[in-house]
Amino acid sequence: MKDFDNWNIKKKELSNGKRVYFYKGEVWFASIGKNMGDEEDGKNSSFERPVLIVRKFNNNIFLGVPLTSNEEKNGKYYHKLVSFTGSTAILSQIRLFDAKRLLRHMGRINNDELNEIKIKLGKVV
Repeated sequence: MKDFDNWNIKKKELSNGKRVYFYKGEVWFASIGKNMGDEEDGKNSSFERPVLIVRKFNNNIFLGVPLTSNEEKNGKYYHKLVSFTGSTAILSQIRLFDAKRLLRHMGRINNDELNEIKIKLGKVV
């Protein structure tokens, strides 16, 4: 059984939080929550998961791809990050995020790899 009750409490806290400055190509821990079915979930008490910022629309929202450390994930719906070792982007889980979900900055991937991911995403959709 998924912990939707505690996620709702955390989501209320996040909605009153401050926004942070972020840029495309950055990787952040983001509070993505407990989601339906096979949608990627966050972990721990903050319901967090690393997310790659693919496109910044404005200071409030961005298009992001959740990451996993599961190295067995491969195929056209995944991209093993070279410039952020040990992480794989889950391309099929791309979605719009609000910046209030961002918790802490982890790093950045290089522009060449970001462009490669964008090309792969174009083929997914």
